[in-house]
This record gives sequence, structure tokens and C-alpha cells, in this order.
Amino acid sequence: MKKFLKTDEWNVIEEGFHADNLRAFESIFSLGNGRLGQRGNFEETYSSDTLQGSYLAGISFLDKTRVGWWKNGYPNYFTRIPNAPNWSGIIVRLIDEELDLALWDVDSFERRLDMKEGISYRDFQVTSPKGHKLKVHVEHITSMANQNLCIIKYSVTSVNYEGKISLVPYINGDVKHETSNFNEKMWNILRAETTSEYAYLWTQTRHEDSQVCSCMTYQLFKNSKEITGNPIKIEKEKMTGFSIGADVKPGERVTLIKYTAVLSSLYYDRQLLVDEAVSESKKAKAIGWDALVNEHKKVWEDIWNETDVIIDGDPEAQQGIRFNIFQLNQTYRGDDPRLNIGSKGFTGEKYGGNTYWNTELCCVPFFLLSNPKDVARNLLLYRYNHLPKAIENAKKLGFSGGAALYPMVTINGDECHNEWEITFEEIHRNSIIAYAIMLYTTMTGNKEYVVHYGLEVLIAISRFWSQRVSFSQPKQKYVILGVTGPNEYENNVDNNWYTNYSCIQCLKVTLEYLEMIALEYPDEYARIRRKTSFDKEETYRWKEIIDNMYMPEDKELGIFVQHDGYLDKELKTVQDIPDNERPINQHWSWDRILRSCYIKQSDVLLGLYLYYTNFDKEFIRRNFDFYEPRTVHESSLSPYLHSILASRVGYVDKAYNLFLHAIRLDLDDYNNELEQGLHITSMAGGWLAIVRGFAGMQVLEGLMSFSPTIPQKWNSYTFKINFRERTLQLCINKRNIEVRLIKGQSLKIKVYEKEYILEENNPAIISTIIKNQ
Repeated sequence: MKKFLKTDEWNVIEEGFHADNLRAFESIFSLGNGRLGQRGNFEETYSSDTLQGSYLAGISFLDKTRVGWWKNGYPNYFTRIPNAPNWSGIIVRLIDEELDLALWDVDSFERRLDMKEGISYRDFQVTSPKGHKLKVHVEHITSMANQNLCIIKYSVTSVNYEGKISLVPYINGDVKHETSNFNEKMWNILRAETTSEYAYLWTQTRHEDSQVCSCMTYQLFKNSKEITGNPIKIEKEKMTGFSIGADVKPGERVTLIKYTAVLSSLYYDRQLLVDEAVSESKKAKAIGWDALVNEHKKVWEDIWNETDVIIDGDPEAQQGIRFNIFQLNQTYRGDDPRLNIGSKGFTGEKYGGNTYWNTELCCVPFFLLSNPKDVARNLLLYRYNHLPKAIENAKKLGFSGGAALYPMVTINGDECHNEWEITFEEIHRNSIIAYAIMLYTTMTGNKEYVVHYGLEVLIAISRFWSQRVSFSQPKQKYVILGVTGPNEYENNVDNNWYTNYSCIQCLKVTLEYLEMIALEYPDEYARIRRKTSFDKEETYRWKEIIDNMYMPEDKELGIFVQHDGYLDKELKTVQDIPDNERPINQHWSWDRILRSCYIKQSDVLLGLYLYYTNFDKEFIRRNFDFYEPRTVHESSLSPYLHSILASRVGYVDKAYNLFLHAIRLDLDDYNNELEQGLHITSMAGGWLAIVRGFAGMQVLEGLMSFSPTIPQKWNSYTFKINFRERTLQLCINKRNIEVRLIKGQSLKIKVYEKEYILEENNPAIISTIIKNQ
């Protein structure tokens, strides 16, 4: 853990220039708007170590798979979101020097990310090798109001320099993707053109026909007066831009406003792409900086009104939860079912921008409960639209009859992961998609999705499970062999409890929805039967599996056993690992990790979290007491989930520490990997740790129920939650719980098992001492 940022409830602040940790800060200060995004790179030249990263949602590159030993079933390509042309660059030149923070003396430096308004600010003073001093102020916005726009205000003030300051805004297509398998360039340049008014770069991804056009216009000011004139045109094969400037004396300022439109063929006709990009950039200039900024701020105002969590008494927690909410909302807007959420979002290249099962585990419940718009539905439609490819993926592995195995890693529905213990064995990913469909239906009270889309997915997944299980004659039970469970520090195990349990839960919910739709929607039931070639006889085997699945457990300890043989290990705890060997994935051999008892992330406990209505508190406590001390939390999916369970069993202090770990995982670089990018998808877990953990939100027999606890350090916490077309606001302090129905029809809820009827804008104020045990 590193404390290198100033604590502030609405801002992320870097004080001083940290060249040795620049990549980490580039991750922290990333900006996005759901369709485009960038790492927090400097606009000006920086000749030392940096990861220049610009990314576009839905634009991918087929990177040929590279493995040492090929296995049947491996994908031919690893699909990546490529590092896009750099649209934010601005070179600063004096008469015979170029600003470069790697070479100039940095006299002062501060960078600030204003999360409330979504603006990145940077202020620094530098001295050139020849002794020239400059002050620079930068404002960088990736517009939430117009998702095609990135706008930058770049001001340079002379301290002691007299002469010309030239500013060179450019777009550069000669970019490198650090993690490509064969170090291959990912873009073809179709055209680069500069006129006196605008400059654009038209590009196309290699191996695929995705096209992008980036076009910029500008305004130049000396002090507060706009300067017009003919710029020097920059028009190279892979770079386009202008050189413009003004003569200054000490105390005078030159300001460039760069308006860049970035459009892709995902949303625009290829034949019109250039014209549309030019039009967008010119229109932005006509609207002007102030109006564009105000439109952007208004979107963020609305987002915070919907999703903000207010924590009184704990600035570190307040900053952390807002950073998580901020990053989630600037990564995914929920307006396009062709898009999903990459584990790193727009903040780094690791994982290639691909979608994992993290989305269904963390992001679907977050958006479902926090956003009054139906954002979660588009995340589910993304999976429905990929169902044919999931069936094709299963067929490649030997399954038949419409069985589906969803990919572990994907952008377009194709599996592109090529580690055998994940690609072939981590099959529990199928069940979390079924869980998300069930959760959506429960939380919205709306059967429309499962009727028109979800049941087809459930049938295909259930067919996979029906074929993947095998019958053990010695046990006289169904078993699932050769898997990797959620704990990826165990590979090729038999009867992972979570995998077996989630399999039967998937089969159960499929049977439940089949019965419901057959009874209530007979025409849709007939359509689904025809489309999927469903035969009711299939369900006989499903029921047999449900009734006869083997579940490893130890009755003496009173716990479920993670998998066959787990209790044969030397059962040490995390306290037995020397501090200088943590994280173990960066210090131990893989063989040593596999032989140890240590758990990367929740496994048995994941099942107890997802299917909480099936287990009592004491049983959860016994399993938590056994497994959590052996969990190293070296996955971003781990701390928040353990925090929720700790809250539920009354370990509030433990829950608080794990909550801080979850929400400040990146801000404090717990896992020493921040330079690779942020953990975007797991950021939803911090919000869930408040709502489902500290506030104890559950849905029991159709009623929303709360059993609040409160960390000792907090005076109060306040949040909004959406449930069945209602919006509730809860404010919880150490003596009172106020529940207000902000929008929607009256609603019955439970607090500590007592029922209350909520009417719109007539709060229920429950006076009680919060039950922390």
C-alpha cells in the first residue's frame, strides 16, 4: 500500500512531480466518457518512460495468438482494443527549445482531478536548460455531453522568457501498443490532411475494417485576446496538425484551446466519417469552451445526484467511494448493448480491453441498483447478442445440441483467452450470467427480459451443464471434474464447491422460468421452444442433477470444502506469510502457489454471498472464519465481497478495513500494479459493500430489507437505491435510520425485520441504536 495522494473528498490531487511513478499517476488521472478515453498522459512532449494510451470503445484489433504449446480449442486471435491515434498532443516550443518535463527542471507541479465536474487540471513551473522559466496551466475534458469530443485548454505564461512561444496541436497515428503479441502496428493511415481551419487523421485497424477519424480545430489567445491568422501546416504520413504562436514578454500568456472530435465507424457511415468529424470539430469551436464545459458539468451534476454516496466523518472513505463511482460512470454509459466494460476500462492495456465475468458479478448489480435508467438491461443484451458465438464456442470444445459456454475473455463474443486452466476450466463464468438474469428479474419485478431474451440464454447454459457433469459410481452422485474455481490459485481440481453449487442454481432458475413462461406467456414459450429446439424431456436430467449433485463439505468443521483435497493442504493463514513475500503472485513460483492453501479471492464465500437466502448467519460465519484468514485478496474482486459478508455476520471493524481496501485499491496501489491501469469493473464492489454490506440490503420474499450497521469512524452515510421503479434514499447514523421514497408508488420495506410503508416524500424515521453485532 502506498500513500502518495492528498486526501480530499471531491478531488484526487498529486503534489510534486513523480517521474519514477509516472505510469501509476497516468492510470489514476485517466479520463473517459463511455465511448473514448485516455490515460492521464501529458499533452506536451515527454521523452522518458510513459504509457501513451488512447482508446475507443467497440473498436478492436485481432492480435494473432501467441502460445508456446498449442492446444485444440485455443482461439486463433486475442481481440484487443488497440491504442488509438493520440488526439491530445500539444508541443510547446521556444525559439530553440522544446518543453520536456523529462529534461527540464520542474520547479513546482500539481495535478488535480475534479471528480465533481469531471475536469483534470495541471499546473507546473519549469526551467529550461537555458534558464527560461515558464508557468503552464492545463484543463482537460473528455466531454460527457458530446461523447465524440475531447477539449483542452493549454496556457503558457512566460516568467522570464522573451521571444516566440509556439504551440503545436497535433494528431499522431504512429502509436505503439505495448502488449501486442508480435509488436505489430495496429493502424493503417488512410489519409492525413491539414487546412488553415482544421486537421484530421483518417485511420483503419489492420485485420478488421474498423475506421476512426480524428479531427481538430483550435483557438489561440494572447493574454485574453484571440489571435487569428494562417498557421503553419503539419501534414506528415501519420501526423497532422498546426504550428501557431505569439511573441511574449515576461508576464504574458499564450493560450490554446484544442477542440478534437473522434468518430468511429461503429456509429458513422465510413463514407461520411471524415465529413462528420470535420463538422463536429467545427461545431464545437463555434459553441465555444465555456458552453461546452457547462454542458459537460451538467451531465456530471445529474450523475452525482443519482449515484453519490455521502460519508460523514471519514474523508479517505469519501474520496475512495467517489473515485470508484466516477471511474465507473466515465467508463460505461449504458446506452449501447454492443459495448461492455473492460476490466481496465480506458486506463491501460492489460486484459486488452476485454470483458470478463466481473461485469455480471459487480457491474450489473451496481447499475441495476444505483441508476434509475435501465443501464443493466444493455449489459444483459450484450450477452444475449453473443449467444450464437457462445454456442459455437462450446461446440469447439465438444459440446452439442445448442449448449453454450460463454467466453472467459471477449469483446465481440469470441473467446480470446489462451491459458488452458482458464479457457477450458474456469467454467463457472457461465453461471454468473444466469445469476445476473435472475437478479435483474428480481430487482426490477419485470419479466420482459427473461421472456424475450433471457430464457434462451438460460436453456443454452443449462444444456452445457447437463453435458459437463459426469456421474460417479463410487459416490453415486454427479460430479464436475477438472475445473478452476473462482480461486485461480487452484487449477484442474475436482468438485469445486462453488462450481457445483452454481451449476444447480442455474438449472433451478431455468426450470422456474420455463414453468412461469409456459403458464403466463404461452405464445412466447412456443416461440422459444421452436427457436431453441427445446424438448421438455431435457429437464428430467436437469432435475436429476439438481437432486444428486455432490457437494464437498466437512461436517465436523461445519463448512463447505472448497474442492476435493483442499483439507489435505497445510492449512496455514495469511499471517504466516512474511511481508516481503506479498503479494505472493509477484514472489512465489506458480507451483508453490498451487500447493499452498492460500486463496486469491472468494470461492466458497462467493457462493454464500450470491445465494445468501439459502444459508443462515451462523453457517456463513463459520465458513468466513475458516476461509477469510487464508485469503490473500490478490484479486480486485476479493476485498469488497469479504467486506459484505463481514458486515452480515457482525464483524464491522473487519468489514470496514476490507471496504477501505476495496475502494482505495488503486488510489493507494495495494497490489503494486497501478501502472497497468485501474481495476474498473471491481470498483462497483465498493458501492455494493455500502449498500449490501453496511446497510444490509437484501430482497427477501419480494420485500427490500435492511439491517444497517455503521463503522465506528463514520457519523453517518447516505445513498440512493432503485428498486422496481422506485428511488429510495437512506441516511443512516448511529441512532437513526431515515428512509425516504423519492420517486415512485408506495412501497413496503423491512428494517430489522419490522415492516414499514413508504409514501413519496414522507420519510420513515426509525429511531434505534444501530445493531453492529
